[in-house]
Amino acid sequence: MGRLPVFHRTHRLFLRPAFPEDACAVFALMNDRATVRNLASAPWPYRPEDAADWIARGQDRGLPRFLATLPGTGVIGTVGLGRDGETDEINLGYCIAQDHRGRGYASEAARGTLEVARMLGHRRITASHFIDNPASGRVLASVGFRATGEVRPGYSRGRGGYAPVACYAIDLAPGDADQPDDPAIMRRAA
Repeated sequence: MGRLPVFHRTHRLFLRPAFPEDACAVFALMNDRATVRNLASAPWPYRPEDAADWIARGQDRGLPRFLATLPGTGVIGTVGLGRDGETDEINLGYCIAQDHRGRGYASEAARGTLEVARMLGHRRITASHFIDNPASGRVLASVGFRATGEVRPGYSRGRGGYAPVACYAIDLAPGDADQPDDPAIMRRAA
């Protein structure tokens, strides 16, 4: 699929692609060891060049990656779709800055991304969380993911190796997920 920016509005958040001028905000978000150790692909230590490289990868309209932005505050996290490196299935990933956790932003960003996934025609999305991060499992359950019962080794660049992850999946039949608080607004820019 070609590159095409995707934008999405949720009740409180604006999900948008990252642009080169966002490199400092992405670095600030990811320059936190506790955050990075719960992610698969972010390295530790996280450097400004890592933020610039992540942004430079651009967008694939079938697997959008978003900055989760809070109007009046700015970037508070990332969320997006990718390919699970272990299973090659479409996978949801997200992170929210520590000072914005516990307010429902991760669930809202994940739900918004699932709305986009459905609009793009995806029918099944997987996700996982490191078992020492049960809060992420609660986020997944809150947006309709079901635990598959599988616990397997999952790689984390930030941890520098494998650690056990609990696996989840959601089927996105039309009308299957929770209804958004606001009507979905999706705009594609050429």
